[in-house]
Amino acid sequence: MNNTTIPKIGMVEKLGFLSFSGANNIIYLFRSLYHLFFLTNVLRLSMAQAGLIIAIGTVWDAINDPLIGYWALNRRFRSGEVLRPFVLWHSIPWAATVVLIFTDFNTSETITFVIALVAYLLFEIFNTTVMLPYNGLSGLATDSDADRRSFHVFRNLGGCIGSAIGAVACLPLLRLFGALDETGNLSTDGASRGFFIVAFIMGAIMIGGSVFHYATTRERVRQISDDDEKIAPGQLCRMLFSCKSWWYNTGYIICYGVINFLLMSSLTYYATYVLGSTASATFFQAAYLGASILTSFVVGKLDKMIGRRKSMMLAAAIAIAGKVWFIIQPFSAGAMYVNAVTVGISVAFAFVLFNTNRNNLVDIIEADSGRRIDSMLATTDNLATKLAIAGAALLSTTLLATAGYDADLASQPAAAINVMNVMLGWAPGIASAAMLVLAYFLPIEKEYAAARDKLSAQTGT
Repeated sequence: MNNTTIPKIGMVEKLGFLSFSGANNIIYLFRSLYHLFFLTNVLRLSMAQAGLIIAIGTVWDAINDPLIGYWALNRRFRSGEVLRPFVLWHSIPWAATVVLIFTDFNTSETITFVIALVAYLLFEIFNTTVMLPYNGLSGLATDSDADRRSFHVFRNLGGCIGSAIGAVACLPLLRLFGALDETGNLSTDGASRGFFIVAFIMGAIMIGGSVFHYATTRERVRQISDDDEKIAPGQLCRMLFSCKSWWYNTGYIICYGVINFLLMSSLTYYATYVLGSTASATFFQAAYLGASILTSFVVGKLDKMIGRRKSMMLAAAIAIAGKVWFIIQPFSAGAMYVNAVTVGISVAFAFVLFNTNRNNLVDIIEADSGRRIDSMLATTDNLATKLAIAGAALLSTTLLATAGYDADLASQPAAAINVMNVMLGWAPGIASAAMLVLAYFLPIEKEYAAARDKLSAQTGT
């Protein structure tokens, strides 16, 4: 990492990260809140069929992550860049697939299932390619740990702002274009058309955010080795698996992904069938996002004050504490607000810190091997994360189906309601406890300090 003259990163470049994260999270929130709901309540697929689509799509996303990451690792664009151009050239097809997964072709149940599955598989391919720079570019933009952490703070702020815009805008847009009625519940006519139009707007937003991100960011970091030979799969595995911090950080990310999935996928059902209004999900989402935005401003300071490992442990402990009231009184709106706020605080810490760890891990591996693998770090731990999410999706939808969930019912059986409550209480609570243990044993601070010393010795700086 022979980059001794990289200047301090300016605000415009940080805003570039914020803009892409914001646009991406508007779409992420829309898809997370409404995709499963769209499959069951608009396309009229069974809960088992919908769960199978989500599970297969997520497994495919997990599989294509390392494949695409490995392909990107061993190629260069004409500009000499390795990641940044992906966000520009792949944003349009990605936006098109967003529209496709919210399109009702009015076909038979079997064909509808096939189209919905294929559309989701295509979506996940392009989602992977546009996410390569989202996850790896911060490590290539600068070698300063403080600036990298700042990038991730701005990414988290952008994500929260994007999610807030999505939370505020999606519902009125769905109402405006006829997908939801005045009470905030699914319209009896025009639902398909409304979701299609809103998805089209989401895709346009993503393209705009991608273009701004591309225009304002740069790749500056180059690996210390001049070796451009392709890295063999076996060599890559040895580089990753020999890094102790990678294992613990990956486990932490897996838990984070499962917690986010459970919250996002369950919230609409909880609001609809426990509180009686789909629209009420917006208020919980607002509490979650508000807490996350406010927390973003203190993550860096706390990380400096008490250290990376303790900060990550604190994030997990806050999430655990926030589950207690909800587990005791799952039908209390107040308990759900506390649950949402503490998750918002926890994920803000977790997101900034484990992503900064990813950049540190590239440096640790480079110090040992001389090679940078920025495109692979996020895609390899995403493989494990998405497999875990796929399992959580399949398990939760299977439990709901077994408990008697039926989209045609105005109210659901008690067993189905209990499953929804478990998905928002006990399950993420257990995942948070696992995060606490993983953070306790994470040796990232020691390994990164040793890597910086070794890289400095190698470059003579």
